[in-house]
Amino acid sequence: MPTKRRATGQKLLRYDRALGARFVAGADEAGRGPLAGPLVVAGVLLDYACLRDHRVRPLALLNDSKQVDPATRDELYRAVLACAERVSVHVYPAAVIDRDGLHKSNLRGLRAALWACQPADVSLVDGFKLGPTAPPHTAVVDGDTKSAAIAAASIVAKVTRDRYMHTTADALYPGYGFASHVGYITPSHTENVRERGPCEIHRRSWRARAYLPA
Repeated sequence: MPTKRRATGQKLLRYDRALGARFVAGADEAGRGPLAGPLVVAGVLLDYACLRDHRVRPLALLNDSKQVDPATRDELYRAVLACAERVSVHVYPAAVIDRDGLHKSNLRGLRAALWACQPADVSLVDGFKLGPTAPPHTAVVDGDTKSAAIAAASIVAKVTRDRYMHTTADALYPGYGFASHVGYITPSHTENVRERGPCEIHRRSWRARAYLPA
């Protein structure tokens, strides 16, 4: 295992340990930007009294989900499920995003993810202040590159969403290429939407060029 990659996980774990808390909860999301598919929010509770020696080694490659390749994400997903004290996942489909708005749905999901990981000594969230209806928490800018708990939530959210888009969405809505772009805007995705029209999981509230005639 390359030293640089191994050091990334160690850095994130050190950040959480420096908080001086046993139970650290983290929350993050995947799918804020795509044209199609759900928003997935995850929470992860880590018990730092137990994360030692062989139990913590599988997290050596832990990083922001956007910074690791799909195979490593899958490996880390399994590691997080094995190591975490608690994991929660909350899914907001396109219809809910269109009805309530992306930001409101995202904040609701982050609150729910943190509440599901209580009681925690410290609760961290990637970037957003969640207001008084959330558990006491700290918003960490670029938290998925700093905190192990947030990065673990990032991995869970990303893998959960990608697996749905690669398999279920691609099978239910063939011809849109969801297995390749997982709902993000690409030239091929735009072309498919213009040819076929949006499907049920496209976000109609997006003012996307893909919805305009070519």
